Amino acid sequence: MQFRPAKTKYRKEQRGRGFEGTETRATNLAFGSFGLKALESKWINEKQLEAVRKIILKYLKKGGNVWFRVFPQKPITSKGVEFSMGGGKGDVVGYVAPVKKGRIIVEIDGIDEEVAREALRKAAAKLPIKTKFVKK
Repeated sequence: MQFRPAKTKYRKEQRGRGFEGTETRATNLAFGSFGLKALESKWINEKQLEAVRKIILKYLKKGGNVWFRVFPQKPITSKGVEFSMGGGKGDVVGYVAPVKKGRIIVEIDGIDEEVAREALRKAAAKLPIKTKFVKK
């Protein structure tokens, strides 16, 4: 997997109380001409981002650039199915990226608009949130 942190400061993290509100960082296109903007707040895991990467690279065909503006670095733990209460926190099973409403998830450049629109439409189908196509 490409979307996995090389090292983290702490092996396990608390889940947190949720993340309401809108994003203040990465709300405008900075690198590419077209992008995918989140319209909901949710966790996006590493497998979903990898699926988005594969779809977009299929449309770029070595002719454009892609930038991901989110990275999954929050560890998620799970105890397993038949464990009783107690015994400590479970093992890390994966990583997620908390994405707030209004954040740019991915940007692309180097292809024309109709191809970019189709690539990002198919990529948005792989994500668990509503998104919209944005351009400069």
